[in-house]
Amino acid sequence: MIGIVDYGRGNLRSVEKALEKVGFEATVLTSPEGLDRVEGLILPGVGAFADAMEALNHGGWTLPITEFARSGRPFLGICLGMQVLFEVGEEHGVHAGLGLLAGKVVKFPPGGKIPHMGWNSLNLEQPSRLLEGIPNESYFYFVHSYYALPTDWRDIIASSDYGVVFPAVVGKDNIWGAQFHPEKSSPWGLQILTNFGKLVNDYAALSSH
Repeated sequence: MIGIVDYGRGNLRSVEKALEKVGFEATVLTSPEGLDRVEGLILPGVGAFADAMEALNHGGWTLPITEFARSGRPFLGICLGMQVLFEVGEEHGVHAGLGLLAGKVVKFPPGGKIPHMGWNSLNLEQPSRLLEGIPNESYFYFVHSYYALPTDWRDIIASSDYGVVFPAVVGKDNIWGAQFHPEKSSPWGLQILTNFGKLVNDYAALSSH
């Protein structure tokens, strides 16, 4: 079972429907207590970094999500949900994130149209089970004004270019993040959700032995 965190800042139903479309059972979690009954977790997100962290803190999610991620169970952040995986966000001041990945989230430099909205291609930087079956230069749907700057370049799985090269997919151990919206990215987005579902199933099978 894959849990989807409902903290008032996410596109929950479209993520849930996309997972169901590719054959994986998903449930929307309205409180942290539900984390005990899922083997994988998705943290969606739309809006501003500070608002997301305030909502997570207010809802009592921050520590339980951190403990979930450190338990080894597969964890995927989407869009803003990816950004809050990092230590610090610089949107509307400097705000602490979940700190699951080292680095910060910064604004796109002036010059291009902000937000970066629409389809853009990925450059695959290194192999990852999350991107199995995804060809290099496949297109995905983005909507964001800020991007992540990981401290460790080894956490960058795929990049994209919008006047500046930025991480489009990040990952470390059992924690992944996608800056784009896989649930809105047609077949390749569904492939990523399929891959994540397989990771969750593999974890569940191993932990049941």
